[in-house]
Amino acid sequence: MANSKGWFNLEAAGGVIPDTQFFEGDSAFSFLGLTRTQRLYGFIGCLAAGFVLSLLGSIFLFLGSLTSFAFLYAIGTIISLIGTGFLIGFFKQLKLMFKPVRVVATIVFLGSIGLIFVGAFVIGSDVRLPPPIPHLIHPLYVTLTPRNDIQILCIIFVIIEYLAYTWYTLSYIPYARTAVLKVFGM
Repeated sequence: MANSKGWFNLEAAGGVIPDTQFFEGDSAFSFLGLTRTQRLYGFIGCLAAGFVLSLLGSIFLFLGSLTSFAFLYAIGTIISLIGTGFLIGFFKQLKLMFKPVRVVATIVFLGSIGLIFVGAFVIGSDVRLPPPIPHLIHPLYVTLTPRNDIQILCIIFVIIEYLAYTWYTLSYIPYARTAVLKVFGM
């Protein structure tokens, strides 16, 4: 067993503990004196609550209530991110988020959350684009003022956010990104 290979054998990595080792050090909630099991339950609880709120927000999106969607969806995402405080702490999470291997996925993830708000509150608040100047009309000019177009735009931003978050999460699992790229033939 001492000669086993693979990412399960952390000792084979030269005795180096990876930066992503969970439960090591203080969590953001260390003042509560929680055990590892309680911290794991806190993480899972926050993740589940965040998922439910995001799902409810998505239902509101399909019902046409962009304000309720953006609020519930944002709260759900924030609660999910707070859950990581139970595992590794907020400051360590921020440091890990902006490591070079994850910085692009992090920026796309956070940017898509911002774009959901832009779609729901700015574009969706009936702010009209200025009328096009007739001689400057481009064939691809699209106005996003109808409600259905804004909902589609928000759905696109949600999909981008989930893809970025998935790519970000895969960066914590050794060789996971490489395996996903191989599955999709890239």
